[in-house]
Amino acid sequence: MVLIEALICGVLDSMDLAWHKEIRLARVRWRATIECSDVDSRILPRKRVHLHFSAGISLGYAATMPSGTHPVREANFDSIVGPTHNYAGLSPGNVASASNQGEISRPREAALQGLAKMRSLAELGLVQGWLPPHERPDLELLRAKGFSGDDSTLLATAAAEAPHLLAQASSSSFMWAANAATVAPAVDTDDHRLHMVVANLQTMPHRRIESPTTERILRRVFPDESRVQVHAAIQGDGLTDEGAANHTRLACGDAPGIHFFVYGVGDDPSQGPQQFVARQTLAASRAVADLLRVPESRRVFAQQNPAAIDAGVFHNDVIAVGNGRVLLFHEAAFLNQDPVLAELDRRLDGSLIPIPVAASEVSLQEAVRSYLFNSQLVSLPDGSMCLICPAECRETPAVSSLLDRLVARSDNPIEDVQVFDLRQSMRNGGGPACLRLRIPLDEQDLRSVHPPCLYSPERYERLVAWVEHWYPEEINDADLADPRRLQSVRDALDALTRILELPGLYAFQR
Repeated sequence: MVLIEALICGVLDSMDLAWHKEIRLARVRWRATIECSDVDSRILPRKRVHLHFSAGISLGYAATMPSGTHPVREANFDSIVGPTHNYAGLSPGNVASASNQGEISRPREAALQGLAKMRSLAELGLVQGWLPPHERPDLELLRAKGFSGDDSTLLATAAAEAPHLLAQASSSSFMWAANAATVAPAVDTDDHRLHMVVANLQTMPHRRIESPTTERILRRVFPDESRVQVHAAIQGDGLTDEGAANHTRLACGDAPGIHFFVYGVGDDPSQGPQQFVARQTLAASRAVADLLRVPESRRVFAQQNPAAIDAGVFHNDVIAVGNGRVLLFHEAAFLNQDPVLAELDRRLDGSLIPIPVAASEVSLQEAVRSYLFNSQLVSLPDGSMCLICPAECRETPAVSSLLDRLVARSDNPIEDVQVFDLRQSMRNGGGPACLRLRIPLDEQDLRSVHPPCLYSPERYERLVAWVEHWYPEEINDADLADPRRLQSVRDALDALTRILELPGLYAFQR
């Protein structure tokens, strides 16, 4: 036991790895509980615990490391909330969206709340980026539905004859960037390029229109095709895909990751939800995994609990969140949960840290109301993890108590909780995790990103000033038909493309 302790701690010293990263030595593998109190002031600045390692001992450590491996840093790219952010209640199954239908929205406040979260995460030392909003209203949707005339006539006729269609064309739902695409970093793919598959969002008409613009934006933000391949959305009957909201990458340090795909309905429709539609199919998840070029050995598929979907858990990221080796989830998250966890643990060489939350601690309704699991779980530069939660988590007593217990526990690396006011997004059904697309990047990938779309204090201040100048304080249903609103949106987006150095991004500019 003393010898094992010395060897493991020696590897940690030599590699300067935090305690929660896997030690990839191999051939012989066993579990050992070791006391690291002599080094915990360096490894664990806040938690003093016994550490549990799954490790093997080998003499040829350096020879077992893959050649050419580059450290991967997870970047968060948040979509900027659009100037027509409104509460039209367009998403059946999304409890918050439905319950706030018809309420007056506050686009300026929504955009500033989102930007403030981006700034705070950047100040925590994380890689933060932003994605420009889509143009709304989408007049091409109205024309495709048979409306004609100039822009003013289009808006007036749609408002009079098909107000629900005008609401679809004006939706700011693209703000939830977790639905933009599914991502696999170069370290995970068989061609060693970063791959993104744009989500088709076929289930909801107001979201179905997003994929062409999302694809164009991602190609402009990630222009180096030698490093990043952006795939168009998959097409076909039964291939409904809602992006990273139903996908989690788990990994041990910089090693290749495991891709966890969660679907709402599989080959047997009778095993799906009964009240609300399942927005992700198994067939779509398989097709996305193929395009991502993730090897079969790195894929795990699981079905979401139909009862959870019918309770308002429309995406997996409303009931589970993962990062590194940690998976935080409600006990009602998955069908056949024990085999799913066992498979994830096996693929991670026995190092999964599952954190189940029992219904007796937090009910399914409290989880949906607070969006506890729609928090961002992020790794900080010191190796610890932090939960980025909406304010509603602290306003829900059961959830607030759970957060305190979670941070105090010694069996996980979550050491902090940070709370953000995102009420404008939350009232429309999206929390912190909905607002961002997670993109793991190595250093070369990061250098290839369009620079103005990465956070800087100077550009942040310009974006805040832009929002304060162009965004309305409030929007109601009647405002959506105002042609002056359309012109104001276009003027705002034209100014934004100058800030982000993306000329010709929008159709009206070309």
